[in-house]
Amino acid sequence: MLFVVIATDKPNSHDLRMATREAHFAYAKETGVIKLGGPFLDANGEMAGSLILFEADDVDSARAWHTNDPYVKAGLFGHSEVRPWKLTFNPIGAEF
Repeated sequence: MLFVVIATDKPNSHDLRMATREAHFAYAKETGVIKLGGPFLDANGEMAGSLILFEADDVDSARAWHTNDPYVKAGLFGHSEVRPWKLTFNPIGAEF
């Protein structure tokens, strides 16, 4: 089942994001569940949040995965949510 994380960084948290970025990427690679992801950008083009599309067995597993993300553990996000998601349009043909 697919899920999406939609998260907004706390104000003035760029340094925290950069300090935990390698651990976040290591977690992403280690767990192998992410299908695509990347940062939201603010008006200045700076990273200001995250969108992550990933696979999990159920909503409890999805929330547990998110809770264990180093970004979450470090307190980067002012707000984040995990929501079930369904692919309905895919013009690039990527497999999810």
